[in-house]
Formats: sequence, structure tokens, C-alpha cells
Amino acid sequence: MSRLSDSESHMVHRIGWLRAAVLGANDGLVSTASLVVGVAAAGSGRPEILIAGLAGLVAGAMSMAAGEYVSVSSQTDAEQADLARETRELKDTPEAELDELTRIYIGRGLDDGLARQVAVQLTQKDALGAHALDELGISETVTARPIQAALVSAMTFAAGAVIPLIVASVAPAAQISLLVAVTTLVALMALGGLGATAGGAGILKGGIRVTFWGALAMAATTAVGWIFGVAA
Repeated sequence: MSRLSDSESHMVHRIGWLRAAVLGANDGLVSTASLVVGVAAAGSGRPEILIAGLAGLVAGAMSMAAGEYVSVSSQTDAEQADLARETRELKDTPEAELDELTRIYIGRGLDDGLARQVAVQLTQKDALGAHALDELGISETVTARPIQAALVSAMTFAAGAVIPLIVASVAPAAQISLLVAVTTLVALMALGGLGATAGGAGILKGGIRVTFWGALAMAATTAVGWIFGVAA
């Protein structure tokens, strides 16, 4: 039984890096592919397309890293503020906090006596840890990690963005938009399925929802590029 417990892997253990990884790769792939097909639809040559795509990759990776860092740092600040307040309350009003923990366990289905016994034992072992987990919902498994989220987002954004750039660099000039779009849709389907598998969801559903929004984004930028390209 202990070996099973040690090796058992739950999806929630992956949530910290999985969200940032899937979001970064998806954004890198969709935004860069959309930029490439939009510039190509405007009638630009291969050098201009690649420069625009590379600029989008660098700017997007930095933006993703900064955005994830700020966002997750805000979550961390909120968690730390809640823990500091809980620490003060445990020091100033320990009996009230014990009663609060008891009510939480009663609400989960324990009878009054057992709930009180559990609350007392957990408080004696680690009062702040018990309140952090059962009152605030903060645990080591899902706690925010700003630097990890920023690095994962930047790297996966760049990894996703490289795909349409490679296709644009080797595809015949007249077929850049078509080949980039097709390759991107296939990659999005695979990415959506991979993310769904890692997160424990259905592969087909995950692939379709990611592909749909990617196709919509590329269609929109193609229309913009075509309109302004004709107008120019």
C-alpha cells in the first residue's frame, strides 16, 4: 500500500506548471502563426514575414514571462497575507480558531465529538498548516510559484512560436500562408490533446477547443492582411 501511495500521481500535482506550459505553447503557436499568415496575406516577401514572426516570438515570450510573473506574484502576495493574518488570529484567539476548525470538519460530515478531536490533534501538530489547508485552501501542492510560471511560459511560448517560423522559412513563397495554417492547426490539435491528457481530460475535446480558437485567430489576421494588402 505504501509503495502505491508513494508512486501515485494526481493531476493536481501538475497544475502549477501545466497551466503555464499549455498556455505558453498555445499562445506562441497561435499568435506567431496568425502574425505570419497575416503578413503573408498582405503580400510581403519571405524576409519580411520571418522578421515579423521572429519579433513576435521575442516580444511574446517576454510578455508571457512578465505577465505570468506579475499574475502569480499577486496570488503569492494574497496567500502570504492570508497566512500572516491567520498566524495573528491563532496567537490572539486560539480557542475561536479551534472552534472554527471544528465547524469546518462538522460541515464535512464528522460528528461533533470526532470533529473536535480531529481539530485538537491537528492544531497540536501544526495549527497554521491545518488552517491554511482546510480554511484557506492553501497547500504546498497548489501554491503559487512566480519564477517557475514565468520561465515555463517564456520557454513554451518560444517553442510554440518556432513551429510556424520553421514552416515559413522552408515553404514555397506562394504557399506560406496555407502551409503555416495547416501545420499550425495540426500542431494545435496535438497540443490540445497533450494538455488534456496531462490534465486528465478528454483528448478529443481538448484538441478541438484549442484548434477552433487558433483557426479563428488565423482567419481574422488573414482577413486583415488581405484587406490592407489590397488597399496598399
